[in-house]
Amino acid sequence: MLLTDQLKETVAYIRQQYAITPQIGIVLGSGLGNFVSEMQVETEIAYNQVPHFPVSTVEGHSGKLIFGELGGKKVVAMAGRFHFYEGYTAAQVCYPIRVMKALGVETLLLSNAAGGTNKNFAVGELMIIKDHISFFTNNPLVGKNEDQLGPRFPDMSEPYSKRLVEKAKTIAETMRLPIHTGVYVGVTGPTFETRAEYNLIHLLGGDAVGMSTVQETIAARHMGMEVFAVSVITDLGIRDDENIITHEEVLMAAKEAEPKLTALFVRLVQEV
Repeated sequence: MLLTDQLKETVAYIRQQYAITPQIGIVLGSGLGNFVSEMQVETEIAYNQVPHFPVSTVEGHSGKLIFGELGGKKVVAMAGRFHFYEGYTAAQVCYPIRVMKALGVETLLLSNAAGGTNKNFAVGELMIIKDHISFFTNNPLVGKNEDQLGPRFPDMSEPYSKRLVEKAKTIAETMRLPIHTGVYVGVTGPTFETRAEYNLIHLLGGDAVGMSTVQETIAARHMGMEVFAVSVITDLGIRDDENIITHEEVLMAAKEAEPKLTALFVRLVQEV
């Protein structure tokens, strides 16, 4: 079955449950699921009910589409995303993003938990992603291109909207919210990086590293969506001590930073 045919079936099912067109799509990363408490929730649909949808298997990802209103805008939020390391193909990882576009979403806000490779970063801080390096992950556009979705060779000179980056920086300044801007490096996971790998990423110009986001961004830009993304720095890869990194610590750090990210996203949605 063609991808476009799958999307039609998925969208038809979703519109039976929720007929309103969302303007903005939001993807919530590890430990950031409570963000939806700021939404006026109108409909929730579990991933396992949606035709052709993958199902999330990671702790900290609840696995449902949440439709409602935020900041005066109609939004759809993914509480839980899909990762290449779970065994999904890169195309499956991006399927929900394509569904959002098919539903009418034009602006995509992404969040993730990431390891800091910039020595000026601290755990719990936020980093607006201004660009990414995706060489270490599978490109979701490999394979036959369906021209209805986007061009064979999409331009990636501005993966993250400069307009939204500047708007978010202005918002953070008015909120007196300290925030970094940097380059995100996407890797496959599920292992956290070795010390040598963290050093390599730092030398390549990466400020943070994580196991998501870049494939979603590529698919979104392929379809002409405007993308904005923020990393919560949940651990530090560039470090002198001998500590190890655990998923539990990542979730805890993300949860502590969640109010800051939520406040930023709410204001950004209002002003988009």
